[in-house]
Amino acid sequence: MEPFLEKFFPDVHKKMKSAHQNEYCRFDSQLLTLFTSSLYLAALVSSLFASTITRVFGRKWSMFLGGFTFFVGSAFNGFAQNIAMLLIGRILLGFGVGFANQSVPVYLSEMAPPNLRGAFNNGFQVAIIFGIVVATIINYFTAQLKGNIGWRISLGLACVPAMMIMIGALILPDTPNSLIERGFTEEAKKMLQSIRGTSEVDEEFQDLVDASEESKQVKHPWKNIMLPRYRPQLIMTCFIPFFQQLTGINVITFYAPVLFQTLGFGSKASLLSAMVTGIIELLCTFVSVFTVDRFGRRVLFLQGGIQMLISQIAIGVMIGVKFGTVGTGSIGKSDANLIVALICIYVAGFAWSWGPLGWLVPSEISPLEIRSAAQAINVAVNMFFTFLVAQLFLTMLCHMKFGLFFFFAVFVFIMTIFIYLMLPETKNVPIEEMNRVWKAHWFWGRFIPDEAVGVSAAEMQQKSV
Repeated sequence: MEPFLEKFFPDVHKKMKSAHQNEYCRFDSQLLTLFTSSLYLAALVSSLFASTITRVFGRKWSMFLGGFTFFVGSAFNGFAQNIAMLLIGRILLGFGVGFANQSVPVYLSEMAPPNLRGAFNNGFQVAIIFGIVVATIINYFTAQLKGNIGWRISLGLACVPAMMIMIGALILPDTPNSLIERGFTEEAKKMLQSIRGTSEVDEEFQDLVDASEESKQVKHPWKNIMLPRYRPQLIMTCFIPFFQQLTGINVITFYAPVLFQTLGFGSKASLLSAMVTGIIELLCTFVSVFTVDRFGRRVLFLQGGIQMLISQIAIGVMIGVKFGTVGTGSIGKSDANLIVALICIYVAGFAWSWGPLGWLVPSEISPLEIRSAAQAINVAVNMFFTFLVAQLFLTMLCHMKFGLFFFFAVFVFIMTIFIYLMLPETKNVPIEEMNRVWKAHWFWGRFIPDEAVGVSAAEMQQKSV
């Protein structure tokens, strides 16, 4: 929105209006990217504290605290009078994101039955994308309001989902895993019977109790996660969020209107194009919800990676042909529409693969004794590289030009090979029995001691055939 840029980022607004500005460098501003990326740096820091709160007080209170800080942050942004208020509000939003990202995926994984865990957990990604789509629609209409009222409404309305999180956290029960972990064994069994819809839960309940008893032997989860027996979980909770952000999706998510304006769209057309890609991402996320527990995680990861790789290369080629290395070209309507279509294909591939699965897989693979620490690492790595990409993207676009899309394509290729070689299939496997999967893997099996596995590796391999 131009009034927003004019008030807080006048230098960027001046460059945007320049008729002779290099298209690649039109929005290059460290202050503007700091406003965007400060949220993710704050989320990184808060996720480390959220790990302890999630474990000691339960998942629901971590969610409530996230909603509360998000509410306060949205108020700061909506009433901002200067860049300091804007950044404080953005940082508070980041604290909310850190707490929510730490607790919600774990909550969903623990509440869901094993055969539906993927669909339940992917609902987290559906909610995120739905929020992005709603925000883009709001931005489109508030951008047409004159003066500063438009951007104030847009930023201030973030208090609505914050209130929904707080109310939901108060209403929802805590997970059986968390109740057992905090000593409420009888309440945990009643909760398990309630969410499973049957009183025949003795076997699953005993698995939860056994896992809790084992976890109590671990006094220092942050130290123990470094042990060789947890090497698969540590590597995956580091590399999956790292690769998720290096897909380049945040180029689209954060800067879609900026990117489309760089490609020659007007401001309204840019917001409209961003809205279209957001809706595509939302619809395609549902593909993952309905297929992840049927076809498995690996199939979606690999198919989505190939689709993203091809579309990213095509986008880079088209932008390179039209703008070259000097960034002073023009783009016709048909070519612009083709680029939007390629971006939609790319977004679709991400939406049913790395988008939801980047949160699902790290949250389901760790045993209870390291689960909070592992999820904290997952969120911290995710937020750090989200911050890094958000902070550097506009500068990278200015200097790398169309080569930026090839840069991300290289990482998509690497991460697809990584999944093919290193990630075993985890669909329909109870969280408490996940070590069986790692023990049967050609590489990770060497790290898992025999006593950590309920059945032999040979049995597991036979079952997976």
